[in-house]
Amino acid sequence: QEQLVESGGGLVQAGGSLRLSCTASGSTFSTYTMAWFRQGPGKERAFVAAISWSGSNANYADSVKGRFTISRDNAKNAVYLQMNSLKPEDTAVYYCAADGRHHFGPTEMDVFDYWGKGTLVTVSS
Repeated sequence: QEQLVESGGGLVQAGGSLRLSCTASGSTFSTYTMAWFRQGPGKERAFVAAISWSGSNANYADSVKGRFTISRDNAKNAVYLQMNSLKPEDTAVYYCAADGRHHFGPTEMDVFDYWGKGTLVTVSS
């Protein structure tokens, strides 16, 4: 059973940067695909980025490619989301998620077994 806790959200001006962190409590973190999702005001939760267990593979939603970078540190049971060139439309609650059942690739929400409670990112114009 993994417990995920996100941190690093806050208020930032458009064009600024934030780094989100997610730490896991379980002992099998290094075997999981990890991902970030987000849910903006009035929107459904949507995939942002994912990283394979080794960190060698990553994929991104088109809306964040070139601006966001996902990374992980298995020694620290942590995954990160570096967000640059932030836009007001990036405003959302950001959730960390873990998948221990599938090979790297699927990005549907129901693939991911464990979720954090989220951290709010607000980008002002």
